[in-house]
Amino acid sequence: MSAAIIDGKILAAQVKQEAAAAVRALQQWGKATPCLAVLLVGEDPASQVYVRGKESDCAACGIESRVCRLPETTTQAELLDRLAALAADPAVHGILVQLPLPRHIDPAAVIAAIPPEKDVDGFTPVNAGNLLTGGSCFVPCTPAGCLRMIRSTGLDLAGKQAVVVGRSNIVGKPAALLLLQQNATVTVCHSRTQGLAEICRRADVLVAAVGKAGFITGDMIKPGAVVIDVGINRGADGKLRGDVDFASAREVAGFITPVPGGVGLMTRAMLMWNTVLAAARQSGVDLGVSRKG
Repeated sequence: MSAAIIDGKILAAQVKQEAAAAVRALQQWGKATPCLAVLLVGEDPASQVYVRGKESDCAACGIESRVCRLPETTTQAELLDRLAALAADPAVHGILVQLPLPRHIDPAAVIAAIPPEKDVDGFTPVNAGNLLTGGSCFVPCTPAGCLRMIRSTGLDLAGKQAVVVGRSNIVGKPAALLLLQQNATVTVCHSRTQGLAEICRRADVLVAAVGKAGFITGDMIKPGAVVIDVGINRGADGKLRGDVDFASAREVAGFITPVPGGVGLMTRAMLMWNTVLAAARQSGVDLGVSRKG
């Protein structure tokens, strides 16, 4: 029997509906409309597409969107000045710096300059450190979306074996921490892990975030496992493929996310939710949700 598809389109729509409802509640309580500011430097085509998608999501949720488009020649000092102005603006609740940045700009220095309370991407050292230690934080959008997708299957993660293939600061590491918070036993692997296939076959939940198309194959998956494919790889034919070989994996897994139509949509939706949370917290409103996502 083929695996059940975890539909990112349906789940993302649910998250955006929740965000829109929270926006309306804030407005009814006389609070400011949530505002997301995006800093985009240069003309990277993929970044342009991503930013347009975020503008569309904001409109759907009733969130104000400000996109600051800056030329490729923008210096790091100029970018930090624009960032400081947004940080000081009380009408701006969330700030996102679209990556990648031009090579002459240090992304770590720029991200570190975002106020933690406006860091809706969850990338600043403060938010990353609080996630590690169990403190209040914004969770990076992709791992938060992955957890939401896992929960949609009805699986109780407590005591389960979870394997994360990938160790990036944006996905792999925070995904592992979120799974640990749910009392899963977590193993973090990567492309150089010895005995990777055997480790993956023990996983009740397998998160693939290694950045290599088709890296995880069906013979590496435990029958009935939940498989979350974070990879977005564009082939020579222009088609998007995940880190999981979907055809073979679907014949073994119990649940699986597609690419496209899976985690990517959830990442965008969770950004909307984080923006609404940021606005609520800055307005002193408790939406009744955990500050860990």
